[in-house]
Amino acid sequence: MRILVWHVHGGWMEAFVRGRHEYLLPVETDGGPWGLGRGGRDWPDNAVEVDLATLDPDSVDAVVLQRPEEIAAVARSLGRKPGVDLPAVYLEHNTPKGDVPFTVHPMADQRTIPVVHVTHFNQLFWDTGSAATVVIEHGIPDPGRLYTGEREEMGIVVNEPVRRGRVTGTDLLPGFAGVGPLRVFGMGTEHLPGALNLKGLGLGEERLRIAGDVPASQLHAELARCRLYLHPLRWTSLGLALLEAMHLGMPVLALGTTEAYRAVPRGAGLVSTDVDELQRFARRLLNDPDDAYAMGLRAREAALERYGLDAFLRAWDELLGDLRTRGSAAPTATAAGGAPRSAPPSHDAERTHP
Repeated sequence: MRILVWHVHGGWMEAFVRGRHEYLLPVETDGGPWGLGRGGRDWPDNAVEVDLATLDPDSVDAVVLQRPEEIAAVARSLGRKPGVDLPAVYLEHNTPKGDVPFTVHPMADQRTIPVVHVTHFNQLFWDTGSAATVVIEHGIPDPGRLYTGEREEMGIVVNEPVRRGRVTGTDLLPGFAGVGPLRVFGMGTEHLPGALNLKGLGLGEERLRIAGDVPASQLHAELARCRLYLHPLRWTSLGLALLEAMHLGMPVLALGTTEAYRAVPRGAGLVSTDVDELQRFARRLLNDPDDAYAMGLRAREAALERYGLDAFLRAWDELLGDLRTRGSAAPTATAAGGAPRSAPPSHDAERTHP
């Protein structure tokens, strides 16, 4: 199939474009969220940059929507309306924002475009009304078991931690820095030292080591040298960096919110809403590399079983094949009950979670 899909969430696309289809990625001269194309990533040749203005409308078999505005953009550019004369699904990456758990999804109560959630938590908490929904959990291209844990540090991957604040658990970092050194990767992390002011808390500069935004291969190699992975995010769908750390063979500590409890099994680390308990566990792993190593093996085993690339691609093949068979009708999925709403609220999507 030839599938139109915008490059919105790079981590998710890393897996999606490794399927057997042709992936049409809109590109514009100035790039940006509506024309990033491949974005310079080392993706397979079947991830093809296209100009929507010159794309043959009849050559597109389906569209994977990720923003409500894309429906009008596709209709305007191709003269085909998603869900009517162009098979479509709407992929929801994020947890609901606003008045949770009453947040109404922008695709709620329509019956032509099914909503695909990346976690069961998202499916449970978004109010989609009578719209059909299905869950396809994340898949991760396996970076390999690179874990050494040689650095007595807690590795963290987070984008824009100062701007996002409590969402990413940035306010919790000083407490963990009191336990041991933090090595933080991601966009916007250079602003952390000034925002956290660890010196004012009596902590030395060595407790916060900013690694910044680095290519994936370098990130994996450097992260795997940290003794453990810390996932302090309060409200995120399910950080792909957490799943990557597990694939690397790292033991993980995570807040017991959203989908983390499902992703991290017993023996792979600790999931808790008790921050003091998490800090004590972090100290234990920093002091015991053998224990950390054993937990990392369990984490990798669990990640390969649940979040492997093959299962992810098979699930998408089944859904896309169902779309092609049924045309524009919604595939078999779970429809949540609810009274119809005439105008869903605007959808302020957060696309910078790791």
